[in-house]
Amino acid sequence: MSAAVPTPIHGRAVAAIVDLLERERLMTLACNRPDGWPQATTVGYLNEGLNLYFIVARDSQKFANLQADPRASAAIRSQAPSGGGVGLSMAGRVVEVIEPEAVEQLNRRVVERYPDVHVYSPSGSSVAVLHFAPAIISAVGVTGGRSDAETFSVGPDPEGDVSRLF
Repeated sequence: MSAAVPTPIHGRAVAAIVDLLERERLMTLACNRPDGWPQATTVGYLNEGLNLYFIVARDSQKFANLQADPRASAAIRSQAPSGGGVGLSMAGRVVEVIEPEAVEQLNRRVVERYPDVHVYSPSGSSVAVLHFAPAIISAVGVTGGRSDAETFSVGPDPEGDVSRLF
């Protein structure tokens, strides 16, 4: 069985995907452990266009895994009435955000987007702010018990570290 070749992403798809990312707050992030087994955990995120930002503890297995191998997958799902729903599966790379100004800007965006979240401020040394840049996005819609999926490439270089649309 061969994998479908992703089509280049287009404006309508970007708008629909960003809309879903802005409605949701949690993603399942999967990364590679040193023994080859995948590790999947749920983390909160903030999006900026198609780019996702999240924090992890510096002493966590997830941070060690991502430092050793920055490839990751993220899954986000939204429940719709009557059993329908939409979701995303994204493959990309994770890099640490180390510029203090960028971290401060992300903190301000979290406060604006989630005024009910009182503690975020990932500026201490015990946490790392990470950026997930998708290279491939599979969007799935479920209606009436049937799923419809389409896979998109985000840029010409799936090995790159930065999503090229935003």
